[in-house]
Amino acid sequence: MFSLIWIASIHTRDFLHRYMPTNIVLDRLRTRRGLKWGVPAMLLAIPYLAGANILTILIGRGAPGWFHLLVLLCIWNAFKFLVMGPVSVVLLVRARTTERRDRRLLSRSPVPTA
Repeated sequence: MFSLIWIASIHTRDFLHRYMPTNIVLDRLRTRRGLKWGVPAMLLAIPYLAGANILTILIGRGAPGWFHLLVLLCIWNAFKFLVMGPVSVVLLVRARTTERRDRRLLSRSPVPTA
């Protein structure tokens, strides 16, 4: 039974990782080229929070109860983008220091002569 749950969760995560728009965008942001877009990507949290607000208003006016799941999904996606901003800055600083260190080591190493 445990292995069945484990396999189902792996397949669910794989599906969500591959086909959900926020996960695709966050994967692109985690690449070396995408790290510089992490802080501007935090602005994508605004439409998600606005959507959650609109859905909450609709729920208050008598919309179906399953809209609560959409509110939760919007807030979760907003938090993912809000967290990715500072994380991308840390990853960018780490990548740049690693690149600078590698360039320095390459410039110091003697060039072999034939």
